Amino acid sequence: MPRFAMVVEYNGEAYCGWQRQKSQSSVQETIENAIRKLEGDLPHITAAGRTDTGVHALGQVIHFDLKKDWSPETLKAAINANLRPSRIAVLKASEVDKDFHARFSAVERTYLYRVIVRSSPLVFENGLAWHIYKDLDLAGMTKGASYLMGKHDFTTFRSAHCQALSPVKTMNNIQIDSSLSPSGKEYIFILEAPSFLHKQVRSIVGTLVKVGMKNLGPRDVKTILEARNRQECGPLAPPEGLYLKKVTYDPDPFSGIETSK
Repeated sequence: MPRFAMVVEYNGEAYCGWQRQKSQSSVQETIENAIRKLEGDLPHITAAGRTDTGVHALGQVIHFDLKKDWSPETLKAAINANLRPSRIAVLKASEVDKDFHARFSAVERTYLYRVIVRSSPLVFENGLAWHIYKDLDLAGMTKGASYLMGKHDFTTFRSAHCQALSPVKTMNNIQIDSSLSPSGKEYIFILEAPSFLHKQVRSIVGTLVKVGMKNLGPRDVKTILEARNRQECGPLAPPEGLYLKKVTYDPDPFSGIETSK
């Protein structure tokens, strides 16, 4: 049975999240149903990480085993055809070794968070970004983020329902940029780490935005982190601004594969 890995993009607005639920539509169930039209006894697919209700993905990675020895490009096209008209698409496909695991083989995950600042309601970007009416202090947020770099106990930024065995994580990079977009002034937060706690990204962004609004000082982020107390965390950023941007592997099973093919 060959094993296949795929890069998947989806708009999470219409789904209860990645994980299959009994009474709600999930991304996992939608993809599995599309693949089962090709091979009916497909086992469950495995993802690099679970995303919550309303969270999007630009580069989620999945793996699964099939009986037939499909060409990856043919398989990609067939699954995409079966996914229509859902807001999910397979971007890349590759046949991988049996020891490849979408979750456990990953060496880094990259999340992107979008904030749009403007006085009018969002129209085209509604559901795709966090809408804020007041401009933010980029320098202050960048300074606050610097206190989160490296290895720390991130209990403050951990959901009460997090199932991770340890709150200790290593933050490889936090980058915040601003630009003018057709929808307004946009802030992009990029967070990179080997793995994240449940709702860690949204908790960090919510706290940094509070710094950007000057309700907190940059150094307050260090105090909040060291408190190791969820009650000290800033507001949880809404899910619609969050995207699983990329999952990194070494070696890269998608090396040389173009998304446009």
